[in-house]
Amino acid sequence: MRITPSRRRTLRGSTAAVAATALVALGAAPALADEPEPDLGVGTIAPIKGVQAGAAFSTPLTFLNKGTEEVPVSYVTYAVSPGLKADETYKNCSYYTIPSHDEIPDEQVAACKIDQPLKPGVVYGTEKPLSLKALDSALNDDLRVTIGVTEPDPDSGDTGADEPVPGTGGEFTLVEKGPATDADRANHPESAASADVTAANTADFGLTGAELKGEPGEKVTATVKFTNAGPARVQGARDRSVATVDVHIPKGTSVVKAHGYCDAVTKTHYRCGTSQSWVDVNGGESYDFVLRIDKAVGRTTGEVSFGGPERPFDRNAANDTAQIVIDTGKGSDTSGSSGSSGSTGGTGGSSSTGGSDTTGGTSGTGGSGSSGGSAGTGGTTTGGATPQTGGNLAATGSDSTAPLAGMAAAAVVAGGGIVWAVRRRSAAQTGN
Repeated sequence: MRITPSRRRTLRGSTAAVAATALVALGAAPALADEPEPDLGVGTIAPIKGVQAGAAFSTPLTFLNKGTEEVPVSYVTYAVSPGLKADETYKNCSYYTIPSHDEIPDEQVAACKIDQPLKPGVVYGTEKPLSLKALDSALNDDLRVTIGVTEPDPDSGDTGADEPVPGTGGEFTLVEKGPATDADRANHPESAASADVTAANTADFGLTGAELKGEPGEKVTATVKFTNAGPARVQGARDRSVATVDVHIPKGTSVVKAHGYCDAVTKTHYRCGTSQSWVDVNGGESYDFVLRIDKAVGRTTGEVSFGGPERPFDRNAANDTAQIVIDTGKGSDTSGSSGSSGSTGGTGGSSSTGGSDTTGGTSGTGGSGSSGGSAGTGGTTTGGATPQTGGNLAATGSDSTAPLAGMAAAAVVAGGGIVWAVRRRSAAQTGN
């Protein structure tokens, strides 16, 4: 299940198609000159690990003119994710922010004009290592560096970038390091290079449930919440949910309408993703479930827990589970759902236990939490999931668990935890 292109990406695709048509037309015209294209490369950047949140760090950068002609002017840009920023600014660089788009988080960009010739076959390095700062929210961030001969335009591609601001420090310059060897050429394969930046930091993912009361035949809305208490923002792999939440419905109730980010694993077990592949500090998701009370079974509970991959950055397990508690009135069965404690906050556990799914048989297989990934996600999904109807299976009167088990298996094979931008738009339209 992949993300459906957003409207902005569609616009960019249209622009690219027009540009491609123009290039074809130009290719049909007689060539005016045989000028070789500049061939510039950025040296591979090693991963940067263990930086301290709130502290500065640096990394060396190298560049190589792999062509046969001197390049009189070039442009070096470096962009960092929201947990980082430039530690010092340069007077020949412009600084601006590109807001999140196409399931990509905000980027802090520096575009620098290198007004000095780059000789062919010569390796260049920055006069001193590039200095960056890890913010208090840093955890799993990234750095991307590019070099080219065209001046960067922050407004190109309808990015919504803010107004560039010139730097105030010294000049960003390159210095010769020596003639390029075969190893140097292999180490500068492309005009762009990127590196992961990992900070020594933590983030606290937490869940809260709901406590409700009703009578048989009534409908109640249970809102389950996922939040990140920080101090770090968490960024996962693109196109994947940054968290996976398993929701088990209390015994004696059925789902009338599930939240748009949630898929049915069985009639009493739903797996929910996130709207983006990252979650900011104090950010998260709220999942609304409209439940019908089918019969009075006393105080009945359903469990909410995290599924998906391990979260080594989260050292507080006390809020990793929660409960949906519904007082349905006095009934012959007051045991609740599969041994749930009946409290509104859990003390641990994971979706791999099958949790409080009460359908038996197939339902126990749905709680593995093996779907999901670290991110990604942000945005839209297609395929595998059923955006509008998948959350309403209980309301259709379908009793067969076999198709639901098949759906669960397909979701696991497809990778689960995919971000739900299409559903985000659907939810906005239907009031989810």
